[in-house]
Amino acid sequence: MLVAAFYGFARFAEGELASLRQRLLAMGEEANVLGTVLLAEEGINGTLCGPEAGVERILEELRSDPRLAQLAIRRSIAEDPPFFRLKVRRKREIVTLGVDGLDPLQGVGTYVDPADWNPLIQDPGTLVVDTRNTYEVGLGSFAGAIHPNTRSFRDFPRWVEEVLPGLVADRQPERFALFCTGGIRCEKATAYLQRKGFQGVHHLRGGILGYLEAIPEERSLWRGECFVFDHRAAVNHQLEPGSHELCHACRMPLSQEDRALPSYVPGVRCRHCEGRREPADLARYAERQRQQRRAQASGEPHLGRHFPLPRGSSEPLT
Repeated sequence: MLVAAFYGFARFAEGELASLRQRLLAMGEEANVLGTVLLAEEGINGTLCGPEAGVERILEELRSDPRLAQLAIRRSIAEDPPFFRLKVRRKREIVTLGVDGLDPLQGVGTYVDPADWNPLIQDPGTLVVDTRNTYEVGLGSFAGAIHPNTRSFRDFPRWVEEVLPGLVADRQPERFALFCTGGIRCEKATAYLQRKGFQGVHHLRGGILGYLEAIPEERSLWRGECFVFDHRAAVNHQLEPGSHELCHACRMPLSQEDRALPSYVPGVRCRHCEGRREPADLARYAERQRQQRRAQASGEPHLGRHFPLPRGSSEPLT
């Protein structure tokens, strides 16, 4: 089935969001499309999966709005559904930075196409910044990138205030190059850097997913897998499901080595959360896992199965 991750900054009136939400839910039900979509007055952000015709029909509907005509879309293929229901939520921000009055439509950094990304980040005068969270960076990143070690995107402004000035004073960069999964966070982050007075700010158009789609692996500077916000957990350079899985208890991504440890009990615990759950919680997780296996054996969907984000994170999606 087709998986489409998309976002677009646009100005919506509060009254428009309710009708758009109902329209998306109705179209998704009719087309057997699943996923998560976030709506806010600043735009739309989501990932949908399902039959190609159904997903493309919804994307075409969104793009028929002149404000979303340039909707950024990244497509990939999955054998199994990475979502198990369709959720359309209204939010204050389509990706939560928590900075009042920041409007990417008023100006962001310079877009860099994937074909031009390698020379930019290999230039010693470029400070390369990964705007994603620590648990995402642990799966893969561009060689030489600075990792702010944030738990959520909300932490990024504090890193800019407290840490980035020291890095600039030490390295004296000529420019900045920011990146994220699909482009939305680095786009918003560049708007924030420019508000704080930083010059020469660039960001990767289409994010990591766009880069992996456009750049052959033999010429790629990407190392590892890319975390995605659905049950695939991560994708490889071919945009296929990677080797990581999510722990259903603490929601952290697990490598094959993590899943081989004695601490790992599928659906119940892993090395990240071992010893941090009450016995009642462990019993509940075990029962949930038993029900999921029973549903899988009978070919029935299990509606309780879900893959939320690691605790404390925002909802980037792209």
